[in-house]
Amino acid sequence: MSVFVLLLGFPGVGKLTIARELGSLVSAKIVDNHWFNNPILRLLDEEASAPLPKGIWEYTARVRQAVLDTITAYSDPSANFIFTHAGVEGDERSTRTYQQFVDAATQRAALFVPVRLLCAEEELARRVSSPARRDHLKTTDVKTSRSRSQKAVVLDIPHPNALTLDVTFTSPLESAAAIRDHVVTSGA
Repeated sequence: MSVFVLLLGFPGVGKLTIARELGSLVSAKIVDNHWFNNPILRLLDEEASAPLPKGIWEYTARVRQAVLDTITAYSDPSANFIFTHAGVEGDERSTRTYQQFVDAATQRAALFVPVRLLCAEEELARRVSSPARRDHLKTTDVKTSRSRSQKAVVLDIPHPNALTLDVTFTSPLESAAAIRDHVVTSGA
């Protein structure tokens, strides 16, 4: 059976780092949300402080859908995938994105496992401030990170296979092992 794991969390929580660890534990292909965002965002001006143009995220949604369509049409039926998404509760675009992953999993008859990754505000601010993130067009704005932590909630759509995991004090490998164990239990 194919497995689709969707790692949900705020920027800096460690979605990609945990995905890499998990990918080696469950033999899965990693599809990071920046695969969808960066082809579009790299076309814009380099000024990181400028607000993004209205409607830009609709273009990244098209890229994401093309990738998901390719997976459902052409990838090996037994292939496992790990996706990342910075979904926010109450945000319509986040919900639509989540549904794209659910629909692709359904088309492939894959086990869908959404995993919410949570992290304490101070640790999240420390992680997001890493200069290496900027090279990958990832946010490094500590003020925005703190505000998001105080005012928003990671997307939480009820699902029978859902897992919420606080990764504040766990290593990426420990987090990945917990997710792997949950996937095994969900698929039983």
